[in-house]
Amino acid sequence: MSQSAALRLSALSWRLSPWTLLVLCVAFIVALPVVAVLAHIFMPTEGVWQHLASTVLGRYLSNTLYLTLSIGLGTMIIGTGTAWLVVMCRFPGRRIFEWALLLPLAVPTYVIAYAYTDFLQYAGPLQTWLRDIFEWGRGDYYFPNIRSLGGAATLITLVLYPYVYLLARAAFLEQSVCVLDVGRTLGRGPWNLFATVAVPLARPAIVGGVSLVLMETLNEFGAVQFFGVDTFTTGIYRTWFGLGEQVAAAQLAACLLLFVIILVLLERWSRGKRKYFHTTNRYQQLPEYQLRGWHACGAFLACALPVLIGFLIPSGLLAEMAFTRGDNLFGTRFLDFAWNSLTLATIASIIAVGMAVILSYGLRLNGTPLTRTATRIASMGYAVPGSVVAVGILIPFAWLDSTLNSWLHANYGKIIGLVFSGTAFILIYAYVVRFLAVSFNTVEASLGKVTPSMDAASRTLGQTPAGTLKRVHTPIMRGSLFAAAILVFVDVMKELPATIILRPFNFDTLAIRAHTLASDERLAEASTASLAIVLVGILPVILLSMAMRRSRPGSKAKEG
Repeated sequence: MSQSAALRLSALSWRLSPWTLLVLCVAFIVALPVVAVLAHIFMPTEGVWQHLASTVLGRYLSNTLYLTLSIGLGTMIIGTGTAWLVVMCRFPGRRIFEWALLLPLAVPTYVIAYAYTDFLQYAGPLQTWLRDIFEWGRGDYYFPNIRSLGGAATLITLVLYPYVYLLARAAFLEQSVCVLDVGRTLGRGPWNLFATVAVPLARPAIVGGVSLVLMETLNEFGAVQFFGVDTFTTGIYRTWFGLGEQVAAAQLAACLLLFVIILVLLERWSRGKRKYFHTTNRYQQLPEYQLRGWHACGAFLACALPVLIGFLIPSGLLAEMAFTRGDNLFGTRFLDFAWNSLTLATIASIIAVGMAVILSYGLRLNGTPLTRTATRIASMGYAVPGSVVAVGILIPFAWLDSTLNSWLHANYGKIIGLVFSGTAFILIYAYVVRFLAVSFNTVEASLGKVTPSMDAASRTLGQTPAGTLKRVHTPIMRGSLFAAAILVFVDVMKELPATIILRPFNFDTLAIRAHTLASDERLAEASTASLAIVLVGILPVILLSMAMRRSRPGSKAKEG
């Protein structure tokens, strides 16, 4: 071996510290489902794929494209417009709308679908009331069908727009007043300034918010399945469980993964094409436009309608159904459903936060290209739809169970059953892969605020890296670790596609209970589990509201 090769090997062994190895292990755990899906792309399907391509694949593609385009456009308009109003305008109720516009995040898409279907269907309260008032019969009037492609797009938009609102609002708050003053001196009015100056400056944040919305749209299962809209997500479930075709389901998952990859590349391309910088360090509180009369009324309605339709009405409908016609199992098996959900969410959140600490601290200790690449791979799980994660996990673990049982039967005459793919272990694994990025982003941001001098002081006092993490960083990050755990906890409580595919037999959660009852058209009974999920979902909204309150320009010291 040459001297240069020996030096390179020595440098590599020095870089592969225990923390780096831990980061690489976490990256491998997260990447395994994606690798398993991609490995099935070119496997033969014995005509099943050809059958899907000639019958339903075109519908999967067209419906998925329609949902992504319509929901992306709708959330961009609502999120960006309301963010500008609450940041730059003064009108009645503005301070309430600052946090209230986040409330629809607490309502899963499938829950809002259940609530509005019961309310708007032919036998529902609204149409029944209209027929009684106007003495109409069937066929005497037109009423839009909520269980349609357009209905699904509308309801999903009302739930997901807060992603765009949150990032757009933060971007508007960070804009320099000097830039806006230049636009005003050039004769631009408030709305012209918004369209030609503020929105272009906030473009990276808006695109980032829309990208999150589109990823959630591709992950959507409960609402589109309930409305009978065929997408790639519902096709994966139907191909796996209806046709029993593992390879074809994996290939559909690969197609869906291709959508996600395209979205990620487009988002990065959008950010890389144009860059905006502030050329001054002088920041002042942004000017606020006092709205009066019809302008104030219009601003109030523009902010009130998304909150009313996306949160208040469905929550009220669920509460009314739960207390008058709720689940008959409430108080008996309902507690088992709640216990299963709470247990899975708690375990998954603890593991996800622990892995997030490993990733962020390993990157802090050794920020080599290898470590940065591994952390990027480990944080990509949130971009992968739950159905893809489920298929990618079930394939290798089902093979592992089959191989293990075959070996035990051949050598000992015993079969131990589905040890991996038939237990809650596989569910927790899917949740951690799916939501690790949520906790990682929170932990990394908190760890980045700790000055490196504290690490150096700890090391000079004889502490190891693990000791520094335990005695210095963890106490400082306690609040952020708790916040990250809550965010993962709530996401797990709401998660549906991976749970449906991977859950063990006779193991139901609140999400599964709500979906099962709704699929049987027992919407009133589904309201009990749905309302419980909504109540839990309010927790991260409270955290986000507190963070937004601290981010107000008035809370910062003014300069110059």
